[in-house]
Amino acid sequence: MTVLSVRQRADFTTTGQWEVETESGQGQRDTHVFDAVIVSTGHFTHPHLPLKDFPGIESFEGRYFHSWDYRSPEGLQGKRVVVIGIGNSGGDIAVDISRVAEKVYLSTRSGAWVVGRVGPGGIPGDLVGLSRMDTIMGNLFPSRTNRMIEKMLNGAVCHKLYGLKPKHGFFAKIPVVNDDLPGRIITGRVRVKPNVVEFRGSSVVFADGSILDKVDVVVFATGYNYGFPFLPADLQATCGYRLLLYKHMIPPSLAQPTLAVVGFVNGFGAVGPQAEIQARWATRVFKGYIILPSEETMMKEIHKDTAIMHERFACSVVNPLQVDVIPYMDSLAEQVGARPNVLRLFLTDPRLALQVFLGPFTSYQYRLSGPGQWAGARQAILTQWDRVLQPFRTRVVPEEEPGPSRISSIMVVFSGAAVLGYIFMNKLSPSSFSLKFPPTF
Repeated sequence: MTVLSVRQRADFTTTGQWEVETESGQGQRDTHVFDAVIVSTGHFTHPHLPLKDFPGIESFEGRYFHSWDYRSPEGLQGKRVVVIGIGNSGGDIAVDISRVAEKVYLSTRSGAWVVGRVGPGGIPGDLVGLSRMDTIMGNLFPSRTNRMIEKMLNGAVCHKLYGLKPKHGFFAKIPVVNDDLPGRIITGRVRVKPNVVEFRGSSVVFADGSILDKVDVVVFATGYNYGFPFLPADLQATCGYRLLLYKHMIPPSLAQPTLAVVGFVNGFGAVGPQAEIQARWATRVFKGYIILPSEETMMKEIHKDTAIMHERFACSVVNPLQVDVIPYMDSLAEQVGARPNVLRLFLTDPRLALQVFLGPFTSYQYRLSGPGQWAGARQAILTQWDRVLQPFRTRVVPEEEPGPSRISSIMVVFSGAAVLGYIFMNKLSPSSFSLKFPPTF
């Protein structure tokens, strides 16, 4: 079923109701009335294909398409392929095609930081560096934290040597998450090239003056534009590159706050947990449990947030918005009444407090108290490392007694199943606390 339009009813100022027109797969149209609407279409909906930026593309003799249309490398065996754009889609597609193509050239305008899904010690990378303490340290010492992470990444793969080094700092833009790309580059299956400036028949001209002849296929991994064609035009005003939305959700001009955009955020963390706390906040606004400030106050906050966003992050048409994940989620949870009081936890439940403060940032934290409280949240937090490690235990290796030199080189902070470790072994500053391992490592 396709949504054709979402519009306010004639009595919206008193009822806050919406008329939603839909069309079924058989072409049948219907109109439904709802008390509230949540829009969750995201911002990867309209492929961004800037052909005007590539002179000669209209006469290109090969085949080209957007990454939106890519499904598999089938049909690309033995081909010479250029992938334009080094976001996560561009990196994944370049690696995938390189397994069958004659050669893959990955063209990037500005470079990118590349991180692995496999984190230090082999644990999942998304459990590393995203804790409440990491956020505090990053906000207190942003330059030092940025340099430390970039040094760590360059220790694994020298981004300058590989032609990947970007113009922006690590935290300015979402990195490319790809374990295979460095391996494909070092074997020559993928070659990193600068921006494409022109097409000449079957040839591609790069910004450094080099020319690649006999190109068969070009994949434009050039991102997406967002759009909400079903919403009224007055609700699609922008501030900077992003929609004019209070808390990234509510249009401030609504007479009744009964429409919210959920999941329209980006940050260093999974969108699922962010969308969950957004939905909890939005539904409480719908019910009147959370009273929004005046339109003027909301507008001031939106403009302030936008200014901070543009200062901290590399925003653009295809990268319109980004949030500081934990502070943003905490701001919503505070109004919901579900934000964990870490200081109080240290006084009443130190074991849990250490996990909440030092351990991986997971949504269980917003189920410890308040509306939506879950009795199993505490235990889920204290045992989350057990669930992370369980899939690895297909062959259990006996523990070895650590020698004195190893003991002296490790800083360990015990918190139930959490351990901050290997600070000196990994040549990291103890103040970074970016590596957190369970005690079985």
